[in-house]
Amino acid sequence: MPEISRFLGIVIGIFPREHPPPHFHAVYGEYQITVGIQGGVVRGDFPKRALRLVLEWLDLHEEELLEDWNLVQAGRPANKIAPLE
Repeated sequence: MPEISRFLGIVIGIFPREHPPPHFHAVYGEYQITVGIQGGVVRGDFPKRALRLVLEWLDLHEEELLEDWNLVQAGRPANKIAPLE
């Protein structure tokens, strides 16, 4: 998975040639989720605290995530996005 951010043991990435709607993937140990960039719809299983952190990060970086989604779908590399501090 092409990594765009990493914080507190959580890795965030967007796969090339993915299906709409725009989304990203988050991995935390053996847990994996898919998160809709617009609306924050979550699929998969994640610990509650880690999920809250991912959704907080999404709120802070939604515009950048949409830009990265469009870049990746056009076959271009995504920009790195600042981690949650």
